[in-house]
Amino acid sequence: MASSATPPGSSQTASLDPTRSAEVPMTQKIAFGVGMLGNQMFPAALGVFMVVLVQSLGMDPWIAGVLAFLPRIFDAVTDPVMGYISDNTRSRWGRRKPYIFIGAILAGVSFALMWQLDASNSQMYNFWYFLVLALAFYLGLTIFATPYVAMGYEMSSDFHERTRIMAVAQWIGQWAWVIAPWFWVIIYNPELFPDPITGEANGVVGARTLAVWVGIGCIALAMTPAIFCRTQPVDPDTLDDLSIRGIGHSVGSLLRSVIAAFKNGPFVRICVATFLIFGSFNTIAAFAYFIIVHYMFASSTDAAGRWPTWHGTVGALATTFLAIPIVTIMATRLGKKTAFVISQSISMLGYAAFWWCFNPDDPRMLFLPLPLFCFGIGGLFTIMMSMTADVCDLDELRTGSRSEGVFGAVYWWMVKLGFAVAGLATGVIMSSVGFDPNAAQQSDTALTGLRLAYTIVPIAGAALAIFVMLGYDLDEANAGEIRRELAERHAASATPASPTDQTQSEGS
Repeated sequence: MASSATPPGSSQTASLDPTRSAEVPMTQKIAFGVGMLGNQMFPAALGVFMVVLVQSLGMDPWIAGVLAFLPRIFDAVTDPVMGYISDNTRSRWGRRKPYIFIGAILAGVSFALMWQLDASNSQMYNFWYFLVLALAFYLGLTIFATPYVAMGYEMSSDFHERTRIMAVAQWIGQWAWVIAPWFWVIIYNPELFPDPITGEANGVVGARTLAVWVGIGCIALAMTPAIFCRTQPVDPDTLDDLSIRGIGHSVGSLLRSVIAAFKNGPFVRICVATFLIFGSFNTIAAFAYFIIVHYMFASSTDAAGRWPTWHGTVGALATTFLAIPIVTIMATRLGKKTAFVISQSISMLGYAAFWWCFNPDDPRMLFLPLPLFCFGIGGLFTIMMSMTADVCDLDELRTGSRSEGVFGAVYWWMVKLGFAVAGLATGVIMSSVGFDPNAAQQSDTALTGLRLAYTIVPIAGAALAIFVMLGYDLDEANAGEIRRELAERHAASATPASPTDQTQSEGS
């Protein structure tokens, strides 16, 4: 694979030395991982808070689906632009840190403001208020997350060290999914947020209050890599001009970089597989709450108690302490592609088991599939982010430039596109099966439809993703050959000493 690639005669040759230190200190891995906790806390919290739109504000599911879809489409469009800007920024703090710092603040503040909703407002007022602030939130998330992810790709040139970096980051980031389900308990706690008329929990007030604290916490977490992580320097003379006068060239370079990313066969497979798995998972993620409350506990939120919360927490803990360590070991011993296929196959068994384990007669059974179910998302990002770092080496061999920001942006563009499609699909499925947010009890048809979707949709997504990844061929041997060719290119392009310099050196 590597030997057939040749560098173009491009004027942009910004690159990172492939012989740079491959081992990354654990303190740097942890600092990067803290940023991942902030990066994952935003969507984890958002997934919980979105239930408030239907459960407490009585918003039609299809309208809530549109609110989940439109901002993420906007977010996906801005990602490649931000990746290109980050790749070509000149600053005393490096290419990534200023954006990570600023984006963290914008995303956190916008998240807090986004949930300052009121049930007394009309549905359309809440729709437009939420939509405008959601666009601001996702813009901030793009400004933060795109350079943050690119920073991780730059941290090491070693095939397996990249997996370990991403494993540590995902391990820390996974705690967002342990913590976030407890937001349900806080939001719907009648002692903290009582309704003045009924005395029951006022979920709208709970969401307004908790959103402020979540926003502040996420700002602190997301800022951490900008403060403590080291970045890889590049020659500023090799970067594109981001000024107004260079906008024409910049747009052309951006388009060429994005096109190059989509022409990279292994990278396209990574993106499509991620879209299928992450999109299908998020399509049915919110269904667990409704299945537990309305199917297992006959629409009684009091009887359901903390079962939805414990379901999310135990699943996240299983991912943290079981899936991520095992997947990391499999990836280093069996190869990344093999680890991916095995982990997704295991998750499919877990999804199938939920059909029987959402059991009204014995609620404890809902925990049985979680050790299998957790391998889906737990294995996905640990492996795929490591693979993307390898792909960046392949791209440098072919193009002569480093574009971690663009590749990271395009990858997360696919992730967010999956998130957007999932948000819309969630609303469509709930409406099509007859789920009524204002009904005291849900029909058997609606509950059966949700249960079927919870099993069939993610199994289909994982099966298609495995099929796509069977053709992925960037293994350890190919990655090692690519790094050797890059090292030889760097050595050959080093400026030789002039005769004058040699004479002075001999005489000294």
